Amino acid sequence: MDPREAARLLKGVRAAALAGDLPPAAPRPEIAASWRRMLDGGVHPDRDARSRMLSAAETEERRRVSPLREVLPALREGLLPALDHALHIMVVADAEGRLLWREGHASILRKADRLGFAVGAHWDEAVVGTNGVGTALVARRPVQVFSAEHFVSSHHDWTCAGAPVRDPRDGRLLGVVDVSGPLATMHPATLAWVTSVARLAERELRLRHLESLERLRAVAAPLLARLPGRALAVDPHGWTAAVTGLAPVERVPLPKSFGPGRVWVPQLGDCAVEPLPGGWLLRIAREPAAAGATRLVLDVSRPGSWSATVYGAAGSWSQDLSPRHAELLFLLAQSPGGRSAAELSAELFGDPGRTVTVRAEMSRVRRHLAGVLDSRPYRFSRDVEVELVRPRDPAALLPHSTAPSVVRARLGRSGPRGGPGRRAAGVVP
Repeated sequence: MDPREAARLLKGVRAAALAGDLPPAAPRPEIAASWRRMLDGGVHPDRDARSRMLSAAETEERRRVSPLREVLPALREGLLPALDHALHIMVVADAEGRLLWREGHASILRKADRLGFAVGAHWDEAVVGTNGVGTALVARRPVQVFSAEHFVSSHHDWTCAGAPVRDPRDGRLLGVVDVSGPLATMHPATLAWVTSVARLAERELRLRHLESLERLRAVAAPLLARLPGRALAVDPHGWTAAVTGLAPVERVPLPKSFGPGRVWVPQLGDCAVEPLPGGWLLRIAREPAAAGATRLVLDVSRPGSWSATVYGAAGSWSQDLSPRHAELLFLLAQSPGGRSAAELSAELFGDPGRTVTVRAEMSRVRRHLAGVLDSRPYRFSRDVEVELVRPRDPAALLPHSTAPSVVRARLGRSGPRGGPGRRAAGVVP
């Protein structure tokens, strides 16, 4: 379709969506989802809202700490040679939607300035509406936004395509690379182009990570060769560079509060931790630390902030929980005798047949809670006391969960209402 004709159609689709009428065509699913978020969040469809710009010093500090700084050469090499000809600009934003770098055709940069699409600006979706930066951050996948697909009408003469960039070490979202330009510059291949360059940037980060592990391995290998017992060298993210006395593991989840001294490490147990250039040396105690885990506090009292804290002879450590893992641990805390994969599937999804999903999720959560969770059936270890901390208002229990068992608990049909559980041997309700 001709871009101008497509723009006219999309304006009709947007107008119908705002009025609650039947649109002449359905918006793309990712655009429709974004529009619903804008309507729910109160973003004005015809008012160009802008937040405070970062100062030069604030921008430079964000640039300094951003891992995306390392891949700017790869982004420039992949995008800039074609930008002048295509009348586009390249924008790189951090994970909060703050624009940190911007390069490209001079005339398009001036047009972008008039939109507030400048270095230091905040292009989070909740601030400026549907756009290639903010919507890609929310959707966590590549997004192209053309003309009236932008929720705010002042952006309708603009087209943009943004792709997230993730840290290959831990999957953390680092930011977005976006290519934008006036309406007439739209090309259907732009999104695939930007996505490919974002993947190249992630590959560059991965190569740099492997190089850092090689440097750590060169330092650690001679040390490990002289050590008795079990030990390993890991980088600051827990990726393993070298081991002795145990089977190699790709990565070890490190506790949040991690440093030199005696530390309880999931999967390994009680460890003596020493700093190395670019990482840590972990010497594992002779006795497995799982035997030292005596108590677990499962805290689901604060919506959106759930945690499991393990206590043992060597101290304690905490693990933040995803919504799914919070659901699973809540269900196991309600079931001292344990649950099979089929039973957990029925309690989570109302369908006992989704055991593959349950087993995959339980495998992930057990990586972080080794020595605390058993299988066949899934349950908390019998020698570990479990304390469940609920919200005082039952309706605030895992509020977004649709698991039938959680819904019943929110309605007060199982377990006591509100407050922390009693301390006792075994599982505490």
